Amino acid sequence: MSIARAAALVLAKELRLEFRSRELLTTTLVFVLMVIVLFSFSFDPTSEEARTIGPGLLWMAFLFAGSLMLNPSFAREQANDTLCALRLAPVEPFGILLGKILANLVFLLLTELLLVPVFAVLYNVALLPVLGRLSLVLFLGTLGLCVTGTAFSAISAQARMRELLLPLLLLPVLTPILIASVECTAGLFAEPAELRMNWLQVLVAFDIIFLAASYLLCDTLLEE
Repeated sequence: MSIARAAALVLAKELRLEFRSRELLTTTLVFVLMVIVLFSFSFDPTSEEARTIGPGLLWMAFLFAGSLMLNPSFAREQANDTLCALRLAPVEPFGILLGKILANLVFLLLTELLLVPVFAVLYNVALLPVLGRLSLVLFLGTLGLCVTGTAFSAISAQARMRELLLPLLLLPVLTPILIASVECTAGLFAEPAELRMNWLQVLVAFDIIFLAASYLLCDTLLEE
């Protein structure tokens, strides 16, 4: 079975499980909305202040959402040894990992789709003029978060304190992509708006490097 076919099957399974219960999406969305609203009331920023502190707060909220969503990626497979069954199937190991990455990407992008308009209203930030460029930054930043988060979720899945271990492993590695994402978003929020290409190149390079590393190390990542 090809990698694309295996990834599509794993993606379909993950989407079915989540949309059947909606537990992960609902919990994450409510939590992140509370974070955004509390930040808004705590800082009560003016329009100019929102353009300065807004990018950092927005990506901090995305990081919280990712921490909640990525942890169960492989933890749910431990209950009935589902991961073992997947490994025994005649599929490429990277297909399994890629399906998980794509599922997490879909879940996080859906969360961001609902969160960004609320952020724009609360912080009085005009997003329509930069919506296309902002969508590109959000996609590249979220992809990097999902690739690294899914890989480290596979590593920490069998750890006794995996809920604590995953953020400890993940946060230092995510530092470059978080800085690049915040810088790109800050450039789009500035007056006049500009897409900072040097930081965008960092996002692209980060995504390519970690996708390649996940492909090369997928056998080790999925070993029990």
